[in-house]
Amino acid sequence: MSAVFDEKILQTLGDSKLQLAIYTATGRLIDHRRHAVTPNVFPDYQDLRTHANAVKKHTIDHLDYYLEQFEQNLAAHGGRAVYAKDAEEVADFILNLAKERGASLVVKSKSMVTEEVDLNERLAHHHLESVETDLGEYILQLAHERPYHIVAPVLHKTREQVADLFTERLGVPREIVIEKQALIARSVLRERFLAADIGVSGANFLVADSGAVVLVENEGNARLTTSAPKIHIAIAGIEKLIPRAQDLPVFLKLLGRSATGQPLTVYTSFLSGPRRDGEIDGPEEFYVILLDNGRTKVLADREKRESLYCIRCGACLNHCPVYRKIGGHSFPWVYSGPIGAILTPQFLGVNHEPALPFASSLCGACAEVCPVKIDIPKILLELRSDVKKAEERDGRGWLERFAFRAFAWVMRHPRIYEVGGMAAASLAPSSNGGWIKQASGLMGIAPLRAWLSQRDLPAPQAKSFRQMWRER
Repeated sequence: MSAVFDEKILQTLGDSKLQLAIYTATGRLIDHRRHAVTPNVFPDYQDLRTHANAVKKHTIDHLDYYLEQFEQNLAAHGGRAVYAKDAEEVADFILNLAKERGASLVVKSKSMVTEEVDLNERLAHHHLESVETDLGEYILQLAHERPYHIVAPVLHKTREQVADLFTERLGVPREIVIEKQALIARSVLRERFLAADIGVSGANFLVADSGAVVLVENEGNARLTTSAPKIHIAIAGIEKLIPRAQDLPVFLKLLGRSATGQPLTVYTSFLSGPRRDGEIDGPEEFYVILLDNGRTKVLADREKRESLYCIRCGACLNHCPVYRKIGGHSFPWVYSGPIGAILTPQFLGVNHEPALPFASSLCGACAEVCPVKIDIPKILLELRSDVKKAEERDGRGWLERFAFRAFAWVMRHPRIYEVGGMAAASLAPSSNGGWIKQASGLMGIAPLRAWLSQRDLPAPQAKSFRQMWRER
């Protein structure tokens, strides 16, 4: 575990207010989801999960075909598909287009993929202003922070913290009533919508047989982002494709319920090209950037490519005991929780943060609630194996490998195991009332010290099981 990863975890664990905020928010989302998918309310839930998994598997297995079909149908409606290898190519396309059209202001709707490519920072570096219009994302932009959660990006902030932030950054009187805070943000953002030259959105789904971009949201800001400016640019990972419009209801029924417990999100928008003749609103130019950024590398791995089935509902974060303790900002990249633990090593490489696949209890809660049935624990185990193979190739981890080989040898020799157990018991530190809380002396080796830094061990008994068995 890197020092930064470890430090962030300890900071989160030591902040009682933050711990309460995480548990309260995720607990509320868990309850909402539970009520929304109970058999008496939604009897088709498990069948739809199975169907969604099959659709995603088919699409990912034939991604090249559906990418071409989407591109052709998008062009038929006056839009243009742009392929981007990485974050730099995304930013370059937007910057060049803005320069050609004389654009100076971009408004954005909520999008994890734009967080993934650091779009705001890249545009700001070239003096192109970009403004988030989702309330949570706007708060984070003012605070210069990244999302804490896929669905609830500002989960970690209290209304008092938001009030202080608005007063500091917007120069408004301190207001702690949430509805009035929303009105403050709305008054600022309305002016930005009207002045914007380019609107940038993500995409929840890309429909191959029609060339449509599908967006789901609860605030309405995405509709303004995609219709008010003269230019609309949707940015989506190539895995967002589904084959047909007929497949969409399956995913819409699962996404809302898994994310927030809603049968359907408040707004579902279908975007299929620029404004037609006779239409009173909509963009004059329409682009869809299809982003790779490591996805084709994942696609090539048949054992782990199901990671690309993810529809970004956030259910695995809410149910993960690790996420609920260490929070979103402890994770080293924009994707947190169980899905982040499998996407980050595959997109950025296992050496980016080798401890990430191990930051899991493997309880399986994530797989149980995933609406598209991604077997996250299985992928985590495969990534752990990849980490260890990388360490061996690089000549690292030899001491740990030696320790496990020694342990395996001891376990194959019962008498040596028994003598070792007796020796360890005699060297064990003081139990202080039945539990060992710290290690010192000969027992103060690094693995045991690290273990006891977060846990207590029961004190060894006066007699081992073998001794009691012989004396029975």
